[in-house]
Amino acid sequence: MDFEVIHSYIPLYTQAFLLTIKIGWIGIVIAVVIGIATAFLQHFKVPVLAQIASVYVEIFRNTPLLVQLFFIYFGLPKVGIMIPAETCGAAGLGLLGGSYMAEGFRSGLDAVSKSQTESALALGMTKVQLFRYVIFPEAFSLSVPAVVANVIFLLKETSVFSAISLMDLMFTAKDLIGLYYNTTEALFLLVIFYIIMLLPVSGLGSLIEKKTHLRTAGV
Repeated sequence: MDFEVIHSYIPLYTQAFLLTIKIGWIGIVIAVVIGIATAFLQHFKVPVLAQIASVYVEIFRNTPLLVQLFFIYFGLPKVGIMIPAETCGAAGLGLLGGSYMAEGFRSGLDAVSKSQTESALALGMTKVQLFRYVIFPEAFSLSVPAVVANVIFLLKETSVFSAISLMDLMFTAKDLIGLYYNTTEALFLLVIFYIIMLLPVSGLGSLIEKKTHLRTAGV
């Protein structure tokens, strides 16, 4: 392994890392918003919208992100809709992630016991107070493990962004290998930068899971 080559590649990987992080977290924020909205529509069985939400979840959970990106980036321009590569990446990740987040949040909402809601209403809480102080905190704490797992999953899915010409980590690695054939060095840095991206998220997620579990348990 040539460490001089590795040193010379680091600025390129740093630039690709920042782009990957930027698009990845924008996509994750979109996914959380879509996931919460979809979960509420399904949980509270809003007429028509609940059925649309269910169809959305099934479609996006059962198609690969790569196919979705190809459809958005290469397919939509055929009907006159041009989307920049970065926007396409964030939107694709957000739509895929939203379908997974929706299932996590919906499971949390479904797990809130009816006795809690009935007791809160019996104490004179309004529906707004019931949701704010009882349903949402409980559902959120129950959803945390699924949300953390989905965040890590979505960050790893950013590896397919290179297919739409985004100069992310994977694109940079493949480009350098193709140009200079320093495969070992390029792949070594690829692994290192993905660890740098994912390890803090995993650690923070475990800490949040522990704290929400203790809070739910009343410790």
